[in-house]
Amino acid sequence: MSETLSLLSLFSSSFLSATLLPGSSEAVLIALLLAGVGPTWLLILIATMGNSLGGLTNVILGRFFPLREQSRWHGKVTAWLVRFGPATLLLSWMPLVGDLLCLLAGVLRMRWGPVIFCLCLGKALRYIVVAAATIQGMEWWH
Repeated sequence: MSETLSLLSLFSSSFLSATLLPGSSEAVLIALLLAGVGPTWLLILIATMGNSLGGLTNVILGRFFPLREQSRWHGKVTAWLVRFGPATLLLSWMPLVGDLLCLLAGVLRMRWGPVIFCLCLGKALRYIVVAAATIQGMEWWH
């Protein structure tokens, strides 16, 4: 039961971290890795799924509520998205900028297949790096 709640907390934190709401999915992932909750691959998968669904929520919001205000960040990010396409979403894990990338991908009506692939891959790579660094640190410490 407590493992299930831990995994649900990881999913929830990962989802919220990918939306405009604050979250700390990396901290939850690290805490669960240190506590030995579940296999590492499962923790990475759950964090990736939650974070990817949160990012896709931003893409959907962008499709329904296009951003009309032009800001310095809006112009730069839009130019990146137009130039590099969905591959830009490999950076969707970045704080603040990643949320804007996802929103603008929706505003620009990018195709779903490449958006989903690049967004999920970028978020998975981030969690793999966090987990690997945590495990490496645990091995070094012992």
